[in-house]
Amino acid sequence: MREVDPDKTQRSMSYQLYIDAPMPMVTLFRTLDVSRLIRLRRRGYSFNMLMCYCILSAAGAIPEFSLLPVGKKLMAYDTLAVSAIIANRAGGISSCDIPACPDLPSFDRAYRELTGRVRDTCENHDLPDSMVIGTSCLAKYDLDGAVNFYSGLFNNPFLIWGRYRRRGLRTWLRVSFQFHHVQMDGEQACRFLDELQTAIRRLDT
Repeated sequence: MREVDPDKTQRSMSYQLYIDAPMPMVTLFRTLDVSRLIRLRRRGYSFNMLMCYCILSAAGAIPEFSLLPVGKKLMAYDTLAVSAIIANRAGGISSCDIPACPDLPSFDRAYRELTGRVRDTCENHDLPDSMVIGTSCLAKYDLDGAVNFYSGLFNNPFLIWGRYRRRGLRTWLRVSFQFHHVQMDGEQACRFLDELQTAIRRLDT
């Protein structure tokens, strides 16, 4: 992680326009075909783990995910991670950052180990030197969309989804994607969601 001069990046104009905006976050909604993940789930993989893996795969194809405004600074990151919200054994919730891995089996092992540790210890697992993509899965509930609050403390991109829905032979999932306008514009955000759908459809063990 290192600070970069916004004027020497492609985000220069957006930095000037939105770094002082009182509400700089944008939220997009997308319905994804997750039929492939359902088939892989039958092999013992967690649906949430598969979504997290595909999110990282898609983000890796979008250069803007390597940058993030932190306070008034624009920071560049060499690594990506995804954060999952875990129900811990104390009855509360904890966050768990899982680093990007080169393949699905490696990510699955890291996901199981780290989320298991967080669940048992009730302590967050943070990767402060990675650009972390937040997620929240509310799998018990039917959601048409969700707009996250803006605290002013965390500018990280964030995805939220609820229960997937079956229609005919396909399974669909509605997701919301929130991002800071300094980090990316709508075009890059839409490309990310397209890449996410592609990653899901092409996912293979």
